[in-house]
Amino acid sequence: MPNKRKQQQPSRLPQIPENIDFDLLPDLVGYHLRRAELTVFSEYGRKTAGLQTTPGQFGVLTLIGANPGLTQSALAAAVGIERSTMVAVINRLEERGLVERRPSKVDRRSNALVLSGQGRSLLSQLKVLVREHERSMFAGFSDDERATLMAFLMRIWRPAG
Repeated sequence: MPNKRKQQQPSRLPQIPENIDFDLLPDLVGYHLRRAELTVFSEYGRKTAGLQTTPGQFGVLTLIGANPGLTQSALAAAVGIERSTMVAVINRLEERGLVERRPSKVDRRSNALVLSGQGRSLLSQLKVLVREHERSMFAGFSDDERATLMAFLMRIWRPAG
C-alpha cells in the first residue's frame, strides 16, 4: 500500500536575525542541543531526500535490521519512546512494506519485527547516505573532538550509576 503522507521537501533553517536578545538561552545546554538537533535533522532530510524517512524511522529500521525478531516493547525501550508511540511508527513502516510483524517464537502474546526485502534495501541505501551525512556534519571536528562530543552526549542521556 503506498504511503499517502506527503513528504515535505527539506529546507535550510532560517537565518537568525542579528537583533534578537537570547537572554539566558546561550547558557543552556538544552538550547544548544535543540539547535544542533534541528541542524542535524535538516541536513538528514536534505541528504536522504526522496527516500521518505525521518531520522527516527532510520533508527527504528537500523535496530530491527540488527536485531531481527525484536519485540515492539524492546524496540520502544531501545529508542526511548512509549510503546503506544512505537505501535504507530511500526504501523507506518508496515504500511510502506518495510517492516513485517511475525508471531514471536518465544512469546505468543507479542510480535517479532523483521525487515522486509524492501526494508533491507532501503536501509542499505540509507546507511550509505547517513554515513556521508555524519562525515559532513563532523567535517570541522577532529576524530578526538568527535569522540569527546559523543562521550559527553552519552553522559547526558545514559548517566552512569
